[in-house]
Amino acid sequence: MLSPNNLTQEKKLKLRWLVALSSLPLLGVVTAFGIVPQSDNAYTPLAMVAEEIVLPHDTPTITSASNSKAATFWRNELVQRGDTVTELLRRMQVEDSSASEYLRRNQAAASVRQLLAVGKFVQAETNADGSLLALRYLDNKGSQIVIEKGISGFKTSIRPPLLEQRLLMRSGEISSTLFAAIDATGLPESTANQLVNQLAEIFGGDIDFHRDLRKGDKFSVVYEMNYNNGEPVRAGRIRAAEFISQGVSYRVVYFKADNSHGDYYSPDGKSMRKAFLRSPLEFSRVSSGFSLSRFHPVLNTWRAHKGVDYAAALGTKVKVTADGTVSFVGKQGGYGNVVMVTHQSHHTTVYGHLSRFASGLRRGQRVGQGDIIGFVGMTGLATGPHLHYEFMVNAQHRDPLRVALPNAAPMDNMQKLAFQEATRSLTARLGLLHDTNLAKLD
Repeated sequence: MLSPNNLTQEKKLKLRWLVALSSLPLLGVVTAFGIVPQSDNAYTPLAMVAEEIVLPHDTPTITSASNSKAATFWRNELVQRGDTVTELLRRMQVEDSSASEYLRRNQAAASVRQLLAVGKFVQAETNADGSLLALRYLDNKGSQIVIEKGISGFKTSIRPPLLEQRLLMRSGEISSTLFAAIDATGLPESTANQLVNQLAEIFGGDIDFHRDLRKGDKFSVVYEMNYNNGEPVRAGRIRAAEFISQGVSYRVVYFKADNSHGDYYSPDGKSMRKAFLRSPLEFSRVSSGFSLSRFHPVLNTWRAHKGVDYAAALGTKVKVTADGTVSFVGKQGGYGNVVMVTHQSHHTTVYGHLSRFASGLRRGQRVGQGDIIGFVGMTGLATGPHLHYEFMVNAQHRDPLRVALPNAAPMDNMQKLAFQEATRSLTARLGLLHDTNLAKLD
């Protein structure tokens, strides 16, 4: 028989087992919810429904055939050596016998057969099956020739060029002549000629391009180029340039101080235009310099030669070297056909042995620096075509090649502020060319 204490311990033990056993279902439920969450629609039955959707009757059906008719393509081709119209059309993927016949035989399209010059751009518009819709190219005058397909066949029209202007950059080094150096950068001959002439005019007050150029001299230019349908047509104005002559650097940028007049200035705003050009000819050779005692080739006697003779081809353009007024135009003794111009009341320049004068030139006429006043000849006492040029200050002859030339008037403070803002990017481009020494950069 159990004692009261033993009986109490046994009841407590039974109670603990009862609590433990009753807790097991609850623990299992908690564990189940922790592992597999249940949702309210876990046992919602699913059903599949199939329904036909009818398209609207006015919805257009797009086919590959209609796509091919709508699509057009522009193709550019460069004329190659030996090209014919047929070969050019083949490379532009034109498969159109009527177009080929028109281009080969029609008189209105004769220019396309005559202008198959190597390097010329031709553009063709075709549809996907190769039929020609339009052909365009530039003629020798820069006009745009357009051949288009119409309802009644092809027709040719001449239109003004659609010009786009870009800024290009070039730099090079002189080994023989300035033209050869610019030509070596790969520019077309016409563009090289334009840049050479502009450089000579821009730097003509500081550099004598007849005498001062040396092997190793360098140049950099930022210039305008006009394009028509992606084809370069002609060079425009030089916008910035640097010329390094015998180790001395000259930099210029172009700036229009007003709506009508532009000029070249150094990056700090000083005008690069001298009151006088150093030479009245763009390019020539000094055949006889300034001398107080020279043997005259015609008179066969010793006498002073108070000017400079520039040997040049007959008919070469002669420019007046500064703004002024024509004081004499006509024939005068050994000068032959001669023009005399007064400048700033105390300067005079003389241009002798001319073959003829500029049209309409007369005494008392105002002329501007760089204006053409005549053409090289051999009138008067001359043994060959050349220009005799004299420079006088207060009626005293000076050596044109050595006399100090006065500067043009400087810009005012307001113009200088506008100049700095307008030319900042051009100066930066020159710096790029100078630092990288690029030969070609478009």
